[in-house]
Amino acid sequence: MATIRVPDPVPPPDQDAERLHKAFKGLGTDDKSVIWILGHRNADQRKKIREAFQQMYKKSLISALQSELSGHYGKAVIRWTYDPPERDARLANRALKSKKQDITKLQVIVEIACASSPHHLLAVRQAYCSLFDCSIEEDIISCVSQPVRKILVALVRSYRYDRQLVESDVANNEAKILHEAIKAKQLDQDDVVRILSTRNVSQLKETFQCYNQNYGSTIEQDIKSCGDSILESILIVVVRCIDSPHKHFAEVIYNSMAGLGTDESSLTRAIITRADIDMKKIKEEYQDVHKESIEDGVSGDTSGNYQDFLMTLLGSKF
Repeated sequence: MATIRVPDPVPPPDQDAERLHKAFKGLGTDDKSVIWILGHRNADQRKKIREAFQQMYKKSLISALQSELSGHYGKAVIRWTYDPPERDARLANRALKSKKQDITKLQVIVEIACASSPHHLLAVRQAYCSLFDCSIEEDIISCVSQPVRKILVALVRSYRYDRQLVESDVANNEAKILHEAIKAKQLDQDDVVRILSTRNVSQLKETFQCYNQNYGSTIEQDIKSCGDSILESILIVVVRCIDSPHKHFAEVIYNSMAGLGTDESSLTRAIITRADIDMKKIKEEYQDVHKESIEDGVSGDTSGNYQDFLMTLLGSKF
């Protein structure tokens, strides 16, 4: 379901590293080569290129990119080139240290905790400690106020069972618990936090389905009816990232380009974090809901090398 298009055969990493080094030499940067090489390599291949570049030139590829590239284009290429756990740790830190703690920023934490594997979340937590000399939990506690703090800490501490195990009786019982808590507008109740942060994804999908069947409305609809504070917004993102992450990211991409101006940070994040995971499904969802392609939106809201790089990750340039 990835959209990046890897050539066959793939050039050896030392050859890619050499071509990138040549792209940085002289006046200006050969951006077409940078986009072509890095935009057509998966995470494992990019890791090998980073290692080859370091070994051959005694300098990190990330440092070289930081010296040569700028603007939204530079940020996109650098974030794509990072090892995914390090990239997400940096995105999380940036979100937590932002002066404005709104849903646009804090949903990054939910995406990392709920729309990726438990193994990836663990790797992000380890990278966070290594990069910032504290745990992500510590920064959530110091940067985010209650009751959202309680939800986010529980989510990032979780290590969900990564198998498709479903118990129907548990789903029905926990759908009832969730319904009663939402009806009472006790959205940060301990049982709500426990269920959403510890149950495996398949179990939660069954619970959400039971909720809809038993109470005649979706859990997302009922959470919305409680109000429009950041707590409701965070819980809706939690439900979406667990139940249908492709719908969440399609909406993130749409919102980043809706109205006047473009939220390049959100647009870049959504594309670089999902291009080699489920972007094909995100593109289908976007087309179904908004009756235009993501490529149409990106081409209308971006330009230059930034546009070329995003379109490459979307599979439109090969």
